[in-house]
Amino acid sequence: MEMLTHFPRKKTSSESFRQMGPLARREFRNGLLFISPWILGFLLFTLLPMLATLWFSFLNVKLLDNPFDLSKFVGLKNYIALFKDSQVWNLRPNSSPGALWVTVRYGLLAIPVSILLPMGIAVLVNSQALKGKTFFRSMFYMPYIVPFIATIFLWSGVLNPQFGWVNLILLQLGVPRENLPGWINDINWVYPAYVLLGIWGIGNAMLTMLAGMQAVPTDLYDAAKVDGAGGLARFWYVTFPMISPVVFYNLVLSVVALFQYFLVPLALNTGNPAGFPGGSTMFYNLYLYRTFFVFQNMSYGSTMAWVLFLIILVVALVLFGTARYWVYYAGERN
Repeated sequence: MEMLTHFPRKKTSSESFRQMGPLARREFRNGLLFISPWILGFLLFTLLPMLATLWFSFLNVKLLDNPFDLSKFVGLKNYIALFKDSQVWNLRPNSSPGALWVTVRYGLLAIPVSILLPMGIAVLVNSQALKGKTFFRSMFYMPYIVPFIATIFLWSGVLNPQFGWVNLILLQLGVPRENLPGWINDINWVYPAYVLLGIWGIGNAMLTMLAGMQAVPTDLYDAAKVDGAGGLARFWYVTFPMISPVVFYNLVLSVVALFQYFLVPLALNTGNPAGFPGGSTMFYNLYLYRTFFVFQNMSYGSTMAWVLFLIILVVALVLFGTARYWVYYAGERN
């Protein structure tokens, strides 16, 4: 006799809603009502502009042109032009680097600092021997709440090559004036200067890592001590695996922030040539901003925005793909 296997049909959303009780329906409607401002804002200020820029990327229009003029349609020419643009991809020595490589080169220095330094501070603040933990936790977090543009102008003075505090301290330590760093005016020191400026705002990453460390069960540390593990071994085999989801979270945020980095060079280079000094600060997002808003080339700027979106998406997928090899989740089964 033939055996027939029947699988239950999956209910549609409308059928599930009709089967709800009166109270559940009312709660569902109230929930939609409360999130409706966010839905409306997302549709008007996120989804619609994204779709508009996607359409612009297939046109050749300026700011005041008609975006619905089909005679402006150019297909993939903007994308082809972008991938041939030396201002984005240039790697030739003795010339200004491309905007994407400027971003990547800065990230190779900034991202390790943005992960390792907050982690190290969190370890120190979490130490049992440290007194006044609340004070230090507040002091490290406080700069994060200062408006970022104010922080930029503050540090532009601190790192000023002539009268900045950092160089004045170096002079007092015996460094000759001719050997003082040029910081934001020197192509060899501008990235360390930007990293120093970014350290000012690591309080949020430090707090998230500290919260992860404080959630590690003390039984694991006791067991490691019984097995003879020292402080470094306990951190590597107990602390780091348990806080690896927090580290991964901060890593993803740091990578996304890297590709969106432009406010610092935009503010510091006001009155200077774009990319000063020597094109070393022409980050991809700054180049995009100038293309779209300064030169008012909506089509090419939109193309750059979508290519940036795809780059971030690919990098994020790679990070999530590699996370299974080093990120540990307590409730996860192998």
